[in-house]
Amino acid sequence: MKIAVFGDVHGNRFALEAVVQDIERQAPDAWVNLGDQVFGGADPAGAWQLQQALKAQHGVLEVRGNTDERLGEPLTETTEKRAMLAWLHGVLPGGTGATVAGLPTSVTLADGEVVAAHGTPDSAWTYLLLDGKAWASDALVLERLGDLGAARVVVVGHSHQEHLRQMGPLTVVNVGAVSRQKDGSPLARWVLLEGEGDCWSVSFRRVAYDVDAAAAWAEQYAYQGDKEAAQLRTGKVGH
Repeated sequence: MKIAVFGDVHGNRFALEAVVQDIERQAPDAWVNLGDQVFGGADPAGAWQLQQALKAQHGVLEVRGNTDERLGEPLTETTEKRAMLAWLHGVLPGGTGATVAGLPTSVTLADGEVVAAHGTPDSAWTYLLLDGKAWASDALVLERLGDLGAARVVVVGHSHQEHLRQMGPLTVVNVGAVSRQKDGSPLARWVLLEGEGDCWSVSFRRVAYDVDAAAAWAEQYAYQGDKEAAQLRTGKVGH
């Protein structure tokens, strides 16, 4: 079985289009979207439309990210990142926030052998593989995972950092991010899982896209567009 896993699109239509082209060349049996679909400024409405089309065409399984939860909450004077969220509500179709906020925190595939989540299986906010700024110990990762039943692979996003760890029979993968990189390279990221039963392989994929076009869109249309464009071009962003 071949499973394509991507996430942390963060409203970057340009990066997502390139990732989709690369995924389609691999002809996976299943697709998974790890959430944080639209919180960003490189055509979030276009990114949302594409993700909806992928779900209709490929039956993409989706989980909710932490910014998806934020988008589903009512705006108040004390809402964190209120101005950004208000801009997003203005450019996205009505009901988008409720839709992404209503997604599950995890999904399973391959008869329970693969578990996918944004952060951990029960939280979009908890980093599975980080403890502060350092990598979490195996014991802490296993504590955060809880009882996984027959799972042999856990795949997550959220940290925007690619990572692979083997803990006994369990393989844990962070796919990196389609957008808003942290390592100085703006290349878009996704992961291809291949296998069955106890034998799975993991391929980290990196895809070039038209960063200048994405940055130009942000500069012209996005909230704090200059800042958004700089983050896109440098491949460095706090999250």
